[in-house]
Amino acid sequence: MSRAHIKDIFADEVVTHARVRDVALPLGAGTLALITLDNGFDHTKPSTFGPNGLTELNEAIDAVAARDDIVAVGVTGKPFIFAVGADLKGVPLVQKREDALAIGKLGHDVFRRLGELDVPSFAYVNGAAMGGGVEIALHCSYRTISAGVPALALPEAFLGLVPGWGGTYLLPNLIGAEKALKVVIDNPLAQNRMLKGAQAYELGIADAIFEAADFLEESLAWTARVLTGAIEVKRPEVDKGKAWDDAIALARWNVEGKLHGAAPSYVRALDLVAAAKDRSRDEGFAAEDEALADLIMSDELRAGLYAFDLTQKRAKRPAGAPDKALARKVTKVGVVGAGLMAGQLALLFARRLEVPVVLTDLDQERLDKGVAYTHGEIDKLLAKGRVSADKANRLKALISGSLTKDAFADADFVIEAVFEEMSIKQKVFAELEEHVSPECVLATNTSSLSVSEMGAHLEHPERVVGFHFFNPVAVLPLLEIVRGEQTDDAALATAFAVGRQLKKSCVLVKDAPAFVVNRVLLRLMAEIIQTVDEGTPIEVAERAAAPLGLPMPPFVLMGLVGPAIALHVNETLHGAFPERFPLSEKFAKFVAAGKKGVYQPDFTLDPDAVAIFGGGTSPSTEEQVLERALAALAEEIKLMLDEGVVQAAQDIDLCMILGAGWPFHLGGITPYLDRSGVADKVNGTRFLDPGVASLPN
Repeated sequence: MSRAHIKDIFADEVVTHARVRDVALPLGAGTLALITLDNGFDHTKPSTFGPNGLTELNEAIDAVAARDDIVAVGVTGKPFIFAVGADLKGVPLVQKREDALAIGKLGHDVFRRLGELDVPSFAYVNGAAMGGGVEIALHCSYRTISAGVPALALPEAFLGLVPGWGGTYLLPNLIGAEKALKVVIDNPLAQNRMLKGAQAYELGIADAIFEAADFLEESLAWTARVLTGAIEVKRPEVDKGKAWDDAIALARWNVEGKLHGAAPSYVRALDLVAAAKDRSRDEGFAAEDEALADLIMSDELRAGLYAFDLTQKRAKRPAGAPDKALARKVTKVGVVGAGLMAGQLALLFARRLEVPVVLTDLDQERLDKGVAYTHGEIDKLLAKGRVSADKANRLKALISGSLTKDAFADADFVIEAVFEEMSIKQKVFAELEEHVSPECVLATNTSSLSVSEMGAHLEHPERVVGFHFFNPVAVLPLLEIVRGEQTDDAALATAFAVGRQLKKSCVLVKDAPAFVVNRVLLRLMAEIIQTVDEGTPIEVAERAAAPLGLPMPPFVLMGLVGPAIALHVNETLHGAFPERFPLSEKFAKFVAAGKKGVYQPDFTLDPDAVAIFGGGTSPSTEEQVLERALAALAEEIKLMLDEGVVQAAQDIDLCMILGAGWPFHLGGITPYLDRSGVADKVNGTRFLDPGVASLPN
């Protein structure tokens, strides 16, 4: 397939230019040809590689390769960005395997030239480097890295690909299989964890590290010393014996345990690293080309790219959100309650908004405990170097407590985090209205109760909004913002503005029972618990959900959330939809017995739990449990969309990915239901058009 053809597929490519300039090295070392990768935009639009950019880089290498007056070639990036990999925008348009293969070969053909020049090549990793950005550096003879690099990664498996331009061959042969697998497998599995510059250096990815302020100058001086022989770069010998094989075996066990075969990209990446031990460079690169071609032509990759697009674009522009110009300024925040959730909220508001935050509770002891919790968490941040001593003192000064709600008189935003009971929340809001201004937004962190009912008896119900966080508050990025029947645009716009300041991904949700994440999860749990009620052993029902690749099995999740909370939300949903959310007498008995989960500390089943849930006479197989669970999910999500709970299926997927850790590589729940045929079977139609999160046909 011609390169001209794949250029046509990537017609909308933002081209990363390869600009060459000569640099006179110190110490009389000679002239270095420095290639700077720059797409012409600032750091908010990182440089990527598409066919046109790769062709321009190839031409730059042609030019420097033809010269006999240079002693080395260097590659660096624009300010704050080295390069962040392949341009993925055109991938959904690739419809033929030969086109996918050509993309892999083009990257290899261009990048490998840097390691095959007549003179040494140096990568100066000055900023963020991911995917192909890391791989172009690996092809160079030597690498330096800035201590200020905020992110370095090979995230391809997370998206449904493999590092396909040399990463699975070059990296393990540079630093060994165990360390390479941390970058290629472990970090993508850990919600796409990134390395800092110092961590990349410690792993041996870079040969030298310099401070950001004079990084290029120091790198060029280091280059001169290498070229003149003043510095000899020594790298540890890579163990290609048992250590390599053991690292592969451990990684396979980890991948299978977490994904149960649900993400082929991780297995392909593992296979490539495993084989890199004995392959030649040509063989390794050819194998990457084949893997890349197979994965580009897979539904899993299209689902991964769909999920990536959701989290990078839709999450930043919430569908249905009002004009942000309507948002009111928030200069003080109130938190009703001083328990664990309230403390987490207070800390988050203080850190992100940097405005005074006042906690209230019923007695001084609880209040002191709540404020002490936030101060203790700030001390932990200080100990970890996450905040300076001055910043820690300022944050502590922002958080205070009051036994009376008149402390909220000048607050612009007050959120309640009290017991999940409607009468209590209504009482709290009624008391608040006596003290706050008419424009003050009243937010509730309810997980399932009606926001409209909560504000129904207020003089100003238009300023009540749902603000549903997920636990732990500081970690999970989702914020369900719920519009009550009388919530006005100003209150809603303020809620979205605050959510953005809190660095949360906000999704607009209609005031419907349990909103999005809890409704979907509880429908799944209700169906699985029902099969256990009928006689299916707990361990069989637990294993049934494995193909979904969830972060944890259903009963483990129930233990984390808390059976009492799960029962409460289920009761709310049963009140609204009794036929789809039945109440399990056995589950209620389980909660009444004070059980925190079905497992003992050693992860064996609790005999009491087995006894409570026992007695059923109609057990199901794993396959039958999964079939029922998926059918239930397909039905519930279709009903939620028909009710207008969210704007589109994309919002359901965004909520499940960010709020429940639904597997990124599956694209969320609706692409999975489409691919498996369950959506069509249950509802007579797909949730998404072919090509949106799957192959076009």
